[in-house]
Amino acid sequence: MKNTKKLIFSALLSALTFVATYVIKLPTPTFGYIHPGDAIVLLSGILLGPLYGSLAAGFGSMLADLLGGYLTYAPATFVIKALTALIAAFLYEEFQKFWKEEKKNASFLISGTVGELFMVLGYFLYEIFLLGILSGGLNSASVSAGIVAAAPGIVFNIVQGFFGVVLGAVLRPILTSILNKTLYSN
Repeated sequence: MKNTKKLIFSALLSALTFVATYVIKLPTPTFGYIHPGDAIVLLSGILLGPLYGSLAAGFGSMLADLLGGYLTYAPATFVIKALTALIAAFLYEEFQKFWKEEKKNASFLISGTVGELFMVLGYFLYEIFLLGILSGGLNSASVSAGIVAAAPGIVFNIVQGFFGVVLGAVLRPILTSILNKTLYSN
């Protein structure tokens, strides 16, 4: 019964990730957008653990790209967001071995920040790769052009990551309570 509940909660967090990413968005000059979905990505990993959490985060985020017209980003988004959740979950679990209940917010803030820094790096590298392929191949000139073109996105991804960590820290106690009442009760 516990696995069924965890699977249902994973689907719910995946859907919530999609909604928070797809519906609530602020366009950026780099043709991307800032959204609160990263808060749910982080919470998916931390609340559900590395496996279920990373899959929920990856699927929900990828679906937002598929339906939002960002088809070329969808595969990368799945991997980047799943790994963001995985990194946050792993670090959070490690911190909780040393820090108990009173340090859950600190654990979340640190693990979420590291996860989001990976997200920023992941999209930067993917955009360099994507721009290099689109410009005719991965050579030094196309990689250099890709770096220049992808660099402005770093700032907006940092803003999104920061927003995701802060919002996630606010939502963590609420979603933890819901998870504990539904998943771990009879």
